[in-house]
This record gives sequence, C-alpha cells and structure tokens, in this order.
Amino acid sequence: MSDDKLKPLRDQIDAIDAQLLALLNQRARVAQEVGHVKAETHAPVFRPEREAQVLARVAQDNPGPLASGDLQAIFREVMSACRALEKRVVVAFLGPAGTYSEQAVWQQFGQAVDGLPCVSIDEVFRSVEAGTADFGVVPVENSTEGTVNRTLDLLMQTRLAISGEVALPVQHSLMTRSGSMEGITRVCAHSQALAQCQAWLNQHYPQVERQALASNGEAARLASEDPTVAAIAGEAAAKRYVLAIAHANIQDDPHNRTRFFVIGSLKPGASGRDQTSLVLSVPNKAGAVHELLAPLARHGVSMTRFESRPARTGRWEYVFFVDIDGHAQDAKVAQALAELQAQAAFFKVLGSYPHAA
Repeated sequence: MSDDKLKPLRDQIDAIDAQLLALLNQRARVAQEVGHVKAETHAPVFRPEREAQVLARVAQDNPGPLASGDLQAIFREVMSACRALEKRVVVAFLGPAGTYSEQAVWQQFGQAVDGLPCVSIDEVFRSVEAGTADFGVVPVENSTEGTVNRTLDLLMQTRLAISGEVALPVQHSLMTRSGSMEGITRVCAHSQALAQCQAWLNQHYPQVERQALASNGEAARLASEDPTVAAIAGEAAAKRYVLAIAHANIQDDPHNRTRFFVIGSLKPGASGRDQTSLVLSVPNKAGAVHELLAPLARHGVSMTRFESRPARTGRWEYVFFVDIDGHAQDAKVAQALAELQAQAAFFKVLGSYPHAA
C-alpha cells in the first residue's frame, strides 16, 4: 500500500530531476559562452563580487522550505563547476590537506578547484606572487585568540590584494588512531588551536605534553603515523587521515570562529555589500590618530575594526589595521580615503571585497 502511494511521488521527483539536469547543463553552456567572452577581453575567470551577488539573491528570493544556507551551498558548487569549464582555479592554502584553511577554500570557491597545500603562510603568499597559484587563503583573525600577526605583516609587504573573506566556525576535535586516549603521550596542533582548547585540556589531560606544529593538518598526519600522538583538528582532517575522534567540540569558546582572507592580484568590483581593509600610520604627535580617523566620521563611513601593531622600526611607532564598510569605489568611501591618504604618514588599501556570507 505504501509503495502505491510513494510511486507517483517518486515519479514526480524523477521528472523534476530530469528538468534540473537539463537546466544545469543549459546554465553550464551559457557559462562557457561567458568564458569565451572573458577570454577575448582577458577578464578574470573568478569574480567574487558577481558570485556574492548570486548567493545574496538566492537567500533573498528563497521561498522555502529549503534553508537559505543549504541552497547557497548548492549554488556555490554549481558556480564552481561552471567556472571550472572556463579554467580550473588553483588556490594555495596553509597545509597539509585537512586544515581549516582547506575548508575555507571550499567555502569560498567550491570543490571544483585545485588546492595547493603550503607549509607556511609565507609560502602561500609566495605561491600567489609567483603565479603558481591564482589565489591564496590565509587565516587573519580568530574570535578567541585574536590576530594572526604573520598574515598582517605579509599584507603590508605584498603587492597582492585582499579579494574576499571567509568566516568559518571552528569546531576542534581530539583524534587518535584508535579513538581512545590510552597510551597517548602528546597532544599536537597549531599553537592557535592549542590555545583555543587550553582550559579543556587543563581539565581533562593536564599531564599530557602539548606540542605546537605548523598546522592542525600536520598534527593529524603525525597522529595517523604515531599511536602515542593525539591531534586537535576538524572532522575533515579525521576523514582525510583515517583517525577516530576521541572527544568532539573541545574548544573553550562554543562560538569560536576564524576569519580568512582570500589574496590575489584580482581587485573585485563593488557587490553592494562590501568591506575595505587599510593599513595606516600617523605622525608622532598628540591627537594624530583622532585627526586621521576624522574623515571617516565626516563622510559617514563606519569603521568595523581597528587594531594597532608595532611598526618594527625600533622607535615605538605603530601601524593601524582598519576595516571599514563599503567599497573603495563608493563615492563617500573614496572621498574619505583620499583625505586619509593626505594625512597619513603611511597609507595602503589592502583590498575591497564582498563581506563573508
């Protein structure tokens, strides 16, 4: 009896699937035509502002019952597959495979890209600067541990621009070959991950040695080879290195998130929901910082982040990393930036890019 009721519904699904298949391939053929036009004009294959607009429209027009986030994930993969018909994009990230940086690559670009794992953040920058990779994904800030200073230092020096950002929920798991902590003598992870799980480790395994490695992925790889090692990493690393999770969600802050920048030579146009990142320094005089930031208030530009870093000149001077709402091409932002540049001792726009979805 249940089969009699299910068959017409399954027939409907089969018919809809056939329509979806035809429409997806129709979209892909149009994307190929777009690729031909781009090739003639030497336009970039990946346009983050365009993809951000598509994903925003999906959420805005979604009538349900599917959740907007789930639909955006589907459309991201459709765009990724269509983009790969034009050119398969190479994206460098802090490796090895199985890191949160790799997850950030997928969240930004979809799965139809070639990932290039790098041994350090410096190597990610070098790979993109040398043209070995089209883009790089680097961690810049964690909600628990704060700024990744090496990324900020390299952003000051590079000719590359920020072309996107990814905000990734971080859920750390403790994993071993056996799924048990019996016989474990070391817990390995990136220094940031160890810090983000410090209270939990102090409570549950205070006597076990902790060792900082270049990445959580490297820790997972080591744990897969050594039965005395436990790694802190994400579920993707557990699957990649065939590890079993001994304890899940061990991060001290349940709302722990890491922000990543996408770097490359591309400078995206305005998407309608953008952010601009700057680095500034001021003359060493009273009230200089207040005077420097006054143009933002005058032109109604909101500042969303302000962080100081030593300038490393040995004279107790500082540079300031600033995020503001809007694109550098927006009229009021452009006016404010022109005034900032005129007043600043050092001024650099790191990039204008769509806000993380």
